Amino acid sequence: MRQTARCDRARRTGGAGGFTLIELLVAIAILAVVALLAWRGLDAIVRGRETITRSMAEERVFAQMFDQMRIDAREAASDDEAGGLAVSLEGGALQIVRAFAVPPGAAPRLQVVRYRVTDGEVVRYASPPLANLGELRRSLRGGESGDWSALPMMRGVDVINARLYVPKTGWTSNMQDVRAQLTDNNNGLKVPQLGNAPAPRAVTGLQVSVGSRSLAQPVTRVFLVGE
Repeated sequence: MRQTARCDRARRTGGAGGFTLIELLVAIAILAVVALLAWRGLDAIVRGRETITRSMAEERVFAQMFDQMRIDAREAASDDEAGGLAVSLEGGALQIVRAFAVPPGAAPRLQVVRYRVTDGEVVRYASPPLANLGELRRSLRGGESGDWSALPMMRGVDVINARLYVPKTGWTSNMQDVRAQLTDNNNGLKVPQLGNAPAPRAVTGLQVSVGSRSLAQPVTRVFLVGE
């Protein structure tokens, strides 16, 4: 009887299952590794989404700015209407004399538009509509006065470079080449058989390159002038 009771107690004690300390440590280590891998994966997803969101926002800003430049270049006045160069690089700014659509027979309405980098930001300055050549000349000679509008286009810009396409020269940022083309065009009008022909444009294309700290290399776009 005593031996049987002793065996029963031994079986009850030996049958009680449990985890040893080593097994618990191994399980905790495995859970820690799984949690670390899961956290890294989630962090990579979040960072990737932030990068994509930031890139999409920058692309929208670029698209809006370049689309506005395309519209300004397309609606550039002729050199005859501007009384000189309708597209130029003056004073560190890209300048476009823009023509507004008016009813047939009405006097042309012009506007001077300048793109300038101010404190790392591309700003589009626009004069009020100009009704006569005197107002146009004053706007071309003067700065961006209080009645001009100023529209910030893009921040974080290091530099904005522009080149003009001159038929005789090609792409250039030298305004002497552009003025030489304008002079040749005006002299060509003195030829009798071309007396009734409008003066061709001195600048027929515009190339704009924008460099930003967030870009590995500048973004460049090309626009037709007056098309």
